[in-house]
Amino acid sequence: MAKSYAPFAFDVVILGSGAAGLACALDLPEHLSVAVLSKNAVGGSTPWAQGGIAAVVESTDSLEEHIQDTLIAGAGLCEEQAVRHTVESGEDSINWLVEQGTHFDESNGKFHLTREGGHSHRRVLHAADATGAEIHRALVAKARSRSNIRFFDQRVAVDLIVDKRLPVNERRVTGVYAYHLGKSRVQTFAARAVVLATGGASKAYFYTSNPSGASGDGIAMAYRAGCRVANMEFNQFHPTCLRHPDAKTFLISEALRGEGGRLTLPDGEPFMQRHDPRGELAPRDVVARAIDFEMKRLGAGHLYLDISHKPASFIQKHFPTILEKCAEYGIDMTRQPIPVVPAAHYTCGGVMVDSQGQTDLAGLYAVGEVSYTGLHGANRMASNSLLECIVWGRGAAEHIARDTLPALDLDAYAPWDDSQVEDSDEDVVISHNWDEARRFMWDYVGIVRTDKRLLRALHRVEMLKSEIAEFYTNYTVSGNLLELRNLVQVAELMVRCALKRKESRGLHYTLDYPENLEPGKPTIIDPES
Repeated sequence: MAKSYAPFAFDVVILGSGAAGLACALDLPEHLSVAVLSKNAVGGSTPWAQGGIAAVVESTDSLEEHIQDTLIAGAGLCEEQAVRHTVESGEDSINWLVEQGTHFDESNGKFHLTREGGHSHRRVLHAADATGAEIHRALVAKARSRSNIRFFDQRVAVDLIVDKRLPVNERRVTGVYAYHLGKSRVQTFAARAVVLATGGASKAYFYTSNPSGASGDGIAMAYRAGCRVANMEFNQFHPTCLRHPDAKTFLISEALRGEGGRLTLPDGEPFMQRHDPRGELAPRDVVARAIDFEMKRLGAGHLYLDISHKPASFIQKHFPTILEKCAEYGIDMTRQPIPVVPAAHYTCGGVMVDSQGQTDLAGLYAVGEVSYTGLHGANRMASNSLLECIVWGRGAAEHIARDTLPALDLDAYAPWDDSQVEDSDEDVVISHNWDEARRFMWDYVGIVRTDKRLLRALHRVEMLKSEIAEFYTNYTVSGNLLELRNLVQVAELMVRCALKRKESRGLHYTLDYPENLEPGKPTIIDPES
């Protein structure tokens, strides 16, 4: 028997340190002890968010217009109650962020607002083009000042701990096993409630705007624990990411198009009006398909986003981060267009939750991109995601605070047992499987799909799942193996949801079923069925 370690014990364990997880942590009562686990440095995807956070804060705008814009962008699959709840909580969320120390750009004593695709008004608050980083800075600083919140980095969650002594319909999550990357061992975290704030699964694709940790861990763990997932076929591809041979994919904010940036062919010809009367400000699914179509029609490796017609001082003020990144690769965006391609950006489906963020398992909550709240439907509208993180993260905290949490029985926790496995000398297999999974997802489950491609992807997923299960059973775990295990599980959910949807809607476009079916319904996969 390998050496066992006493479990860490907290009232609430939060997996993920982005905006959703930190909003939840900060709104929990200070008498509750809180652990926040993250893979690397505290962050998640939030610091990568450039454009801003959408909210109605001007009298020239209205809640109803924001609601209708969101419903239209969601292509008939949004749940209106979730949309109304989120939008109506917008101004309060902004005020809360300001109270936490967030600084948004201002003009003439008011918030400076920009406009992005799908929005009928300027309603996107921002901090230049690094809004996520500013929100995250403020929330981390506030959380570190709280004595009841403790951060644990270098932790990759392995699986949720479920009390199986209870009847199936009464089972409860009581903690999580987490692998310590630095110490190369699995630790036990006992908890009276667990919050998944692990983000999405865009790392399932070869080209992605997301940080490397976006491997769908929370979705996979919740599904293995018995939770339903929904709408996993709707993977948003951001239309404009920097394309350069020496650069990893870097997001070029939609705010550039909101401020007049034009998409062009390699010869400089604008093309978006041929695809949609809203042009560059059409919803992301429309713009991504248009770029994909033109690239395939021309055999081009990329297209261009041009804002060089704007004054250099304007670009320097509003887009300093993008300006600096482009300059690193010899691109002066004040004088020349930016080469762009679509890349996997956001997981619109996820773990099904109720209006308080509760999953199918007692004691388990999901907030942010890991969850399916009904807000996004078949396509997320720009800058609604940060708003969702704040609204639903705080909502979960409110429910946990009201709930009667059970006492912890630390003697009931079985320590992680790795006495029957051995160290692997074939880690190259993991690397090859990583590469294979992300490539076939890009090729077969991308912007445009067919049943033939999806079935090929499903066949590859099933083969990889078998290999990974054998590896997981016989060898000691590692961070890469755990992420691969989760990513392939989520890839299977994406493919199975896509195969179940016999229509084209929002982000799911299939050549075999090009029409919409009415009324739109969510695609739900139940692990118990």
